[in-house]
Amino acid sequence: MFQNLQDKLDRAFHVLKGQGSITEVNVAETMKEIRRALLDADVNYKTAKAFTDEVKEQALGQNVLTSISPGQLLTKIMNDELTELMGGEVVELDLTQPLTIILIAGLNGAGKTTFSGKLANYLKATKNKKPLLVAGDVYRPAAIDQLEVLAGQVGVPVYLDRESTDPVAIAAAGVEHAKKEGHNVVIIDTAGRLAIDEALMTEITAVKDATNPHEILFVVDSMTGQDAVNTAKAFNDRLDYSGVVLTKLDGDTRGGAALSIKSVVNKPIKFIGTGEKLDALDVFHPDRMASRILGMGDVVSLVERAQQQFDEKEAAELQKKIRKNKFDFNDFKSQIHQIKKMGNMKDLIGMIPGAGKMLKDVEIEDDAFTPIEAIIDSMTPFERANPDTIDQSRRHRIAKGSGTNITEVNKLLKQFKDMRKVMKQMSNPSKMARLMRNMPNMPGRP
Repeated sequence: MFQNLQDKLDRAFHVLKGQGSITEVNVAETMKEIRRALLDADVNYKTAKAFTDEVKEQALGQNVLTSISPGQLLTKIMNDELTELMGGEVVELDLTQPLTIILIAGLNGAGKTTFSGKLANYLKATKNKKPLLVAGDVYRPAAIDQLEVLAGQVGVPVYLDRESTDPVAIAAAGVEHAKKEGHNVVIIDTAGRLAIDEALMTEITAVKDATNPHEILFVVDSMTGQDAVNTAKAFNDRLDYSGVVLTKLDGDTRGGAALSIKSVVNKPIKFIGTGEKLDALDVFHPDRMASRILGMGDVVSLVERAQQQFDEKEAAELQKKIRKNKFDFNDFKSQIHQIKKMGNMKDLIGMIPGAGKMLKDVEIEDDAFTPIEAIIDSMTPFERANPDTIDQSRRHRIAKGSGTNITEVNKLLKQFKDMRKVMKQMSNPSKMARLMRNMPNMPGRP
């Protein structure tokens, strides 16, 4: 996500490296590079120009403190201005109504149906809502089937009418059905349409008039870049929607849509899709996204994702086991499963400050844990619970059973042993303090 833009901004900041102060000349040169980087990322030209002009004005008005460099100061200004450019603050859905009606609109292939399923899952799991999905796409073959499958996966009912070809009637009937069945949120999925298709634009306006939605979300494929922004404007002129959803952001290394859309249509980005899984949906935080674009990570989002997957009671039990040095391969495998639920590994590493830049050329596959899981699955229940009993003959059997080799098994067992030792030290405050005190005396310490 945003990798190309990140790399180019890094190069732009190099102009100020080693400079003792911010001057008209070195800032102008840096801004030229930044503007070029933004345009390469498919950011709207007017947006890029206005942004760099504002950053330049802010930078020239600042005094550089002796404790920071010009580059650091400019990074801080860039971070603040990027946050402002993308909306400044989080704008959540308005769920204050007894029955909140949400209308989903957008182009063909933008991911509206998948987003509808993700949104139902999000509202049910995190907001304790009782959503109903309404299948309003009567044109795309299998659209109703797709929504039905997604609804089943997230455990949410779906209202559909396979006999009707009138999306306005279906949407209105879906809302009435929700009232009777005691639902508090209705999510109406609609067909994809082009802004230039007058008949279909008139149709979705009729759906809006018939249902009086409290939220209209425009779903846009972020990989379409500048075209996405132009389309967003055309749809907004007709629907006056309340927010934008950027899908497929995990596949977009440019980021032009995320940076341009708020300034062009003056509507907040409310959600971003970060993967194919049904829980790969995040509320959009402009400040966190700005930090990620500048390579500063996003620890808050990483912690939030972890909190969603890790059970407090289970964590407390695990902590006790670590203190007693009883952490075993059953616990290790459980932790792997929880990490995998948090999202794809490349995205998670990008949230750790500095790690994204350090590992940008390293290919991290989502199935990186597969050989480890195969080795653990080849152990007997006794071996998993008692790792110290795994001798050489057992190692050979495990390697054969897992389809790996003895070197890989030995490597995992050594890493597990080292990890267990460190975890035990970290769980003991006095030992941890002693370890920290001794660190300056460690040979070869960087």
